[in-house]
Amino acid sequence: MTLSSRRRWLAVAVLMLGAAIALLDTTIVNVALPTIRTSLQAPEATLQWIISGYALAYGLALIPAGRVGDRVGHRWVYLVGIAGFTLASWWCAQAGGATELVVARVVQGLFGGIFFPAVGATIQVLFTGRDRGKAFGALGAVIGVASAAGPLVGGVLIEQGADDDAWRSIFYVNLPFGALAVLGALLLLPRGAARRQFAARTGTDLGGLALLTAALVALLVPLIQGESSGWPLWTWLCLAGGALLLVVFGAFELGVARRDRVSPLVPPHLFSHRAFTGGVILALVYFAAFTSIFFTISILWQTGLGHSALASGLVSIPFALGSIVGASQSARLAERLGRAVLVLGTGMVAAGLVSLWLILVLVDTASLTHWTLLPSLAVAGLGSGMFIAPNQQFIVATVDPEEAGAASGVIGTAQRIGSAAGIAVIGSVLFGSLTVASGRPADLAAGFGHAAGMAMAVSAAFAVAAFALVFALPRRARRG
Repeated sequence: MTLSSRRRWLAVAVLMLGAAIALLDTTIVNVALPTIRTSLQAPEATLQWIISGYALAYGLALIPAGRVGDRVGHRWVYLVGIAGFTLASWWCAQAGGATELVVARVVQGLFGGIFFPAVGATIQVLFTGRDRGKAFGALGAVIGVASAAGPLVGGVLIEQGADDDAWRSIFYVNLPFGALAVLGALLLLPRGAARRQFAARTGTDLGGLALLTAALVALLVPLIQGESSGWPLWTWLCLAGGALLLVVFGAFELGVARRDRVSPLVPPHLFSHRAFTGGVILALVYFAAFTSIFFTISILWQTGLGHSALASGLVSIPFALGSIVGASQSARLAERLGRAVLVLGTGMVAAGLVSLWLILVLVDTASLTHWTLLPSLAVAGLGSGMFIAPNQQFIVATVDPEEAGAASGVIGTAQRIGSAAGIAVIGSVLFGSLTVASGRPADLAAGFGHAAGMAMAVSAAFAVAAFALVFALPRRARRG
């Protein structure tokens, strides 16, 4: 690119602004769930859909949006995505009912998944060599801080509100930043930055996208709705249908790959690498554990113990600080230790979640404070930061270099699908094991404490499984 150095870094700032609000919205909603439940009289399943629907739509949009950007230019894909995300944020803030909010969140996640691939792709076009590394390092720091700061920012915004509709501010806050990102993209992002990696294959695998979407929705609907409905026959039929659709999707992708006219949504040949298959499962399992932690804690802290949204956000600070410290050191540690940094990171997350589970089981719920959870959350946050930043590099290292782009897309989608599935499973366990004897504070605390302990046990089990799966990855990741 012939742009000046100053123009390039201003363009990166615009890209990072979009990335920050997309990742902030992934975690900021957690602390607002109890307030949304009260304001909209939302059932428990709706709270799960608010998070899972966003994550699922986000993940499914990543690969096709990246392919479109490679052909038509990432500037326009970013503009469409960030503008749609901003308008969807306004829709979320205006939602008059629980169902409308879920639909608006799905649309918001869809547009987030549309513009996010353009962030990394445009950095790839704008920079080479050491400057590219600096730009991606800065992007990683922004993503880490935005994700970690979400619960605290949400708590502050809701605390400033005067009524049950205070949750709407967590969506209104996106509007000025989204508008600024749109304006900055129009003025600063380069035109025509298309990478024609798929010139030989001009189509988009819409059939594969439709099949994968149908399969995942068929699996998520009974996981989220089954508990509140009493697990009727249709939930089991839906689960079986979802599993069957996954098999059909796999066969369909094999056919697309053989015809060689369209790039498969998920290239089947990637899974000929056993280590890559293990890495994708690792991404699914780890993000199922990681994203569900504060869903459980937020419900316990506010609904069970009667604390404010701000107090719930403050509980997340040790995890957030640990994540930032871990991420800041992860590149250096990965260079020195190789895969051992991922082993150490997932081991710390597993240890932190197991200790959180033990605290919830053994300590009287009514006496819990943020100080009680601080050591466990700090250890888990430090491990999470050490893992999340370099993990994709190690998984991509399991395939041939020319397959790296396709592998990265599959991993990003797997992470978001894991987030959606994790909330579905943990939410089902949390609300399914919830029994409250009366509305007295002591009974509320005891009931929600028991349910949170059961949910945290599942999160801890996911984390332990992720620790075991890390050993499927190569000892060293390729440079570059």
